Formats: sequence, C-alpha cells, structure tokens
Amino acid sequence: MVTLQNAENALKSVYLGAVTELLNTKINPLLSRIEQTTAGVWGKEIRKAVSWGINGGIGAGDETGDLPAAQSTDYYQFVTTLKNLYGQIEISDKAIRASADGRGAFTDLLNQELTNLLEASRFNLGRMLYGDGTGKLSGIGASTSTGIYPVTDVQNLIEGLVVDVYGVTGTLISASLRIKSIDRDNKTVSFYTTPSITDGSSMYVQGSKDKEITGLGAIFGTGTLYGVPRTNKFMNPVTKSNAGLLDETVMQEMIDKLDTEANSTVDFIAVSADVKLAYQEYMLQYKRNVDIMELAGGFRSMSYNGIPVVYDRFVGAGTMYLLNTSAFKLHQLCDWKYLETENGKILRQTQGKPTYSATLVKYCDLMCDRPNGQACITGITRS
Repeated sequence: MVTLQNAENALKSVYLGAVTELLNTKINPLLSRIEQTTAGVWGKEIRKAVSWGINGGIGAGDETGDLPAAQSTDYYQFVTTLKNLYGQIEISDKAIRASADGRGAFTDLLNQELTNLLEASRFNLGRMLYGDGTGKLSGIGASTSTGIYPVTDVQNLIEGLVVDVYGVTGTLISASLRIKSIDRDNKTVSFYTTPSITDGSSMYVQGSKDKEITGLGAIFGTGTLYGVPRTNKFMNPVTKSNAGLLDETVMQEMIDKLDTEANSTVDFIAVSADVKLAYQEYMLQYKRNVDIMELAGGFRSMSYNGIPVVYDRFVGAGTMYLLNTSAFKLHQLCDWKYLETENGKILRQTQGKPTYSATLVKYCDLMCDRPNGQACITGITRS
C-alpha cells in the first residue's frame, strides 16, 4: 500500500540521485560543461585566489653566471556569496490516496511532479546562467487596457512564472504575480490578477531580486566582479560591438585574440536564435555543410572548427559568446539536497492546504577565474 512514508522513501532513495544527475547535466548544454566543486567554499562565501600573468622567474644565462631572480606571481582574491537555489515538488493528499492501491499509479504521479520540476529548472537555471545576477526579467509599464501590460522584453518570460514588480525607485510595488499569458509579437503580458503598476517598473522572479548566481551578464558587465574592480585588463572580457554581417573571419579573429592575448582556448560558442540563422545562411551562401556534433548530456549542436555552436534562448539578440569553459567553476556547499525537518521528514503539509511539498536546495555560485579569456560579439545581423 502506498503511504506518505513510502513517498518519502522513494523521493530520498530512488529519485534524488536521478534528479540530481538530470539537474546537473541534462538541462543546459553550458551547465553540463562546467565543473562543479566544493573547493573554495568558506562558510557562506566562496573565496578563491586567482593568479594572472606568470611569475617571471625564468631566463637564460651563463654556465657559471647568476640564476634568474625569483618573482612572485600576482594574485587576485575573488569573493562571492553562496546563492540559494530552490526547487519545489508538491503532491496533493487526494492524489496520494487515489494511488494508494497501485504502485504504478503512484510512480507515475512522482514522475510527473519531477518532470515538471525539471522543466521549470531548465528555464530558470538556463536564464540565470546568462543573466547578471540581479534576477531582472524585463521592464514593465502601466496597463494600457484592462489587464494588459507592456514589457520591454519577453525573452525571459514564460506562462506560469511568478514575479515581483519593483518601481522606478526600487521599491516593491506588487508581489507574487503569476503570468497568465504573453503576447510575444506585441510584447505584452497579463496576470491572473490586475495589479496597479506604474511606468518604468521592473519584473523579477519572486523573491529573487539581487540573489541569483553570477551569470555571463555579470561577467561581461561593468563595475566590480567578485569584489575586484575592473581597472586591470585581466578582469575584462574581450568584446566587439556592431559586428554587422556574420562571417568566419569575425569569429576567428576573436578566437585568435583570446589565444594570443590571454592564452585562452575557446571550446564553447553560445548564440542567439538570429545568430544561429545568420551562421546557417552564411554557410549556405558558400554551399558548405553545417557540421553537427554530439555534446555531453545528450545535446546536439552545430560546430565551427570542432567547437560547438550552441543556440540558447537566453542569449541576447545579435549576440555570440566565445567561451573557455575550463575557466568556469560552479562552487557549491553541497549538491542538491532535500530540506529536512528535525525528525528527518522531507514532505511537509502546506499550511492550510491538503497538499504536501518537498523542497530541493543547492547553495552555490558561478565563478570565472579568467575573465579576460572570454569574448562576446554583439550587433550581429543577417544578410
């Protein structure tokens, strides 16, 4: 007979390992290439000493002459806080009782809940990888008609997402709004309620403002990075704006620049939808086949000189990232775990509701120890 205890045991012993593997390797091709480690975690912070340049203690000389003078390597101390990532599974009491006499039905129930969790994680973790850590999804304005709100961007929005809205001054003006529908052509959204929103406001994932992982948007951004100012060129990725029509020369120039100036080898290229089409059109123009390659995690992508060229919906329009993924680490306190009560229970009744929920948690942040070894091309256009 299926009971609440059976559900606990299944979630702990059967499903946790499989879900952890899927979350770490199957939801995003970039994430699947990034090493995950507990190194550098000190309490609630990640601290990492990162060297730049060489130590200088090398040279040639006479047979009996002086040896080269030793020189210390220059270091930066990178510091960031562990970010708290959560995932919720919810099962109703009615569903448990309805499947009480059939393990197959109960297994289907758990599988469906975990599938829903993975789909939500695919969206949110993918978005955070390319985000700037603030959690900002889009700008939003006052309602132009009953329940219809204009937004500046729909790229990071999806139906069912729960968001908070902050005003121009950064004050929370409306919390826990669930997106009902999105008109992607006209860039408008509607919610299940009709909140009062002023022009110039911004949307963030519920409770996530300034609490997300340090994604590519922050690494390629401005201001301090990991507590270090960008006054040294080592802290600044290579960028090229207003690139215009895409061709292999533009890509190769950036790859070579990273190699010669930062001793960095590009092994992953991420592109937006329009850049993916621009690359395909360029290859078609010269009657050349687009090579396809298999990636870890079961992903497939185009390739350029053996480097995967991966489309990701969260890459900004007209943008291409050229990355050395070996320089990235996802530092974590531990891998995905369930939040447990004092007596070890992971399924808890939702207050005032006939449902039970389990929460997966991971404390981590993304760190790039060679910012100058990454590149970004923007302003790419199609012919």
